Amino acid sequence: MSSTPQFGTAEYASGAQTCAACKQPLGGAYYQVNGMTACARCTEQVKRQLSPDSHSAFVRGLLFGVGGAIVGLILYSTFTILTGIIIGYVSLAVGWLVGTAMKKGSGGAGGRRYQIAAVALTYAAVSLSAIPIGIAYYAKHQTPRAPAASAAPAGDSQTAATSSEAGGTAAPQGLGTVLGGLLLAGLASPFLELQGGVSGIIGLVILFVGIRIAWKITQAPPLDIRGPFQAAA
Repeated sequence: MSSTPQFGTAEYASGAQTCAACKQPLGGAYYQVNGMTACARCTEQVKRQLSPDSHSAFVRGLLFGVGGAIVGLILYSTFTILTGIIIGYVSLAVGWLVGTAMKKGSGGAGGRRYQIAAVALTYAAVSLSAIPIGIAYYAKHQTPRAPAASAAPAGDSQTAATSSEAGGTAAPQGLGTVLGGLLLAGLASPFLELQGGVSGIIGLVILFVGIRIAWKITQAPPLDIRGPFQAAA
């Protein structure tokens, strides 16, 4: 007899009523767990094995989910940079990583807030991968330009110095502004790819499938307990 009652597949026994987990005849009160007959002892074991949701469980799940999202972002970016191929199917792996990591961190607990967090993390991991991919593409295709000072005639040194001073008065963009622009561009990248036509639409659909995977993994454990009922003599 297994120490962990299993109620994954419905079983229907003929004749005397028995518990679907421990296979013992039912006597007195019994329950229906996910559509299967269970004795009171096995039903109590199932209730105790459920991971209760709590604030600490959600925080651990969220931290693990962030870690899974970072791993997924690195995976997506590295694959695209090394191969030069943008394949949306990696989004499915990212959704699985985020959902599984959150489930592991929460100890098996799930629910609506876990699902919302998993959706946000999956989308962020896939969309923000456009930033390192874009930086790598720019660094690879950037052509060095000759210094302006070397191209200027010697007699124009005064003019060059004046123009450089005038150009120096322009205030450079702050780091926060640059990072904010990159962040917004990255988050919008899945929808900006719709300008590419059919390939952009397919990529967005695959992304939503990956998000759906993360949503399903982080849902609350399905458990339908009905009863108690009285066993027939």
